[in-house]
Amino acid sequence: MSPRAIVIGPPGAGKTTIGRLLAENLDVRFRDTDADVVESTGREIPDIFANDGEPAFRELEERAVDTALREHDGVLALGGGAVLSELTRERLAGHPVVFLSVGLAEGARRVGLSTARPLLAGINPRATFKALLDARLPIYRSVAAVEVATDELEPAQVVDRVVADLAALAC
Repeated sequence: MSPRAIVIGPPGAGKTTIGRLLAENLDVRFRDTDADVVESTGREIPDIFANDGEPAFRELEERAVDTALREHDGVLALGGGAVLSELTRERLAGHPVVFLSVGLAEGARRVGLSTARPLLAGINPRATFKALLDARLPIYRSVAAVEVATDELEPAQVVDRVVADLAALAC
């Protein structure tokens, strides 16, 4: 069993929104590893970050991705930082990974730089978001088979591009 598509990208790229629409378009199930972590722990992600720290969350996330890759055959959305794990990157090799990219201004607008996103909490969330984008961009691109820039597109347009790009991969 293997996912039809794995959606990655930074906060605000639209992984959950696009993932759900893509699953609907492909007539498959949708799964989100962040939701898996919340379900398995009974705790929200900001709570895990605040009380256990980012390394503890990343370990939970790594396990959730591993399980989902083995069990799920639909569209899978990963948390924005899941690709920071070398083991997760290795596990993604050979899968149809779709990187949804977003620019700084649009990403900041979409996430609202709220404290509900633990990595963006702090004195200067915009600078933190920029640093996150800069650091992760090469990692996202290194594991992706497809990249779709989402800034100027409506969700349905993003899905159409993803479907076309995935079809081109299959040829």
